[in-house]
Amino acid sequence: MLSRTADHLYWMSRYTERAENLARLLDVTWQMSLVPQPEEAANQSWHAIIALNSLEAAFAAKHATVTGENVLQFMVSDPDNLSSIYSCLRMARENAHAVRGTLTTEMWETLNATWLEARGKSFEQIVHNGIGEYFEWVKLRSSLSRGVTMGTLLQDESYHFIRLATLLERADNTARILDVKYHGLTPPDEDESATDFYQWGALLRSVSGFEVYRKVYRDVITPERVAELLILNRDMPRSLLFCMQGVVKNLELVANGQSAETQRKAGQLHAQLRYARIDDILAHGLHEWLTDFMERIYLLGHGISQDFLAPMAEAA
Repeated sequence: MLSRTADHLYWMSRYTERAENLARLLDVTWQMSLVPQPEEAANQSWHAIIALNSLEAAFAAKHATVTGENVLQFMVSDPDNLSSIYSCLRMARENAHAVRGTLTTEMWETLNATWLEARGKSFEQIVHNGIGEYFEWVKLRSSLSRGVTMGTLLQDESYHFIRLATLLERADNTARILDVKYHGLTPPDEDESATDFYQWGALLRSVSGFEVYRKVYRDVITPERVAELLILNRDMPRSLLFCMQGVVKNLELVANGQSAETQRKAGQLHAQLRYARIDDILAHGLHEWLTDFMERIYLLGHGISQDFLAPMAEAA
């Protein structure tokens, strides 16, 4: 496969997954803002989203204060914010258009229709129709795109690059959400409370894990079990271990003469997750562990770019 084709497929998939993940995070934060709580605590949750995506400077250039409305407008429909849902859907469609001949008709029509509908929605219209409805629409369109891909695309190198990108993006997002929850949404010394319970429940819902948690543990929600589920459960579709299983598998299926080191790093990270214990991770420090994981995911993405994709200067 040509490196440019692989590049477009890879980023098409990452941007589609990124839009869904952002919708999940914004949706759960918005729902939590409806729970009675001090204004400072609510604004802290919105600030955490900006920090999560390293957008403090870009946000400050457009908005004087961090409020729910300002963050939602910035992260949902701001065309100048390359990390907004609007921009992610646009770039997913642009990358799909560049490899139109590689995609099935259903894949292209799904991505193109999603962008055309998203482009026609102003922030005022989104709020008027219900911000929660918009987030559900984004998640539905992403799920539809994923389902059409799995159901219609020949499972050759193109398919494996798409899956590789999806799982890499998802692993990074799960780690970021978990890190922010532990260090941003509640003060570290705060006792367990009803608000804290709702926050942990909201975190699980943001990764479609609430029902999964109940099925696996059949008990009250605790931070330690939430961390274990989202990091070490091999059957949870958004856990770090599940994602890395898929990354390793798909890397093996697209391997070339340059990818041995990237495969080694992915295999090493997968092995550490597979044989890890949550007690050891928490004893080491969850923030430090997640920070290291995200750095290694970034390096994996960089390695994949160098091994398979178009050079950055050429792609630009």
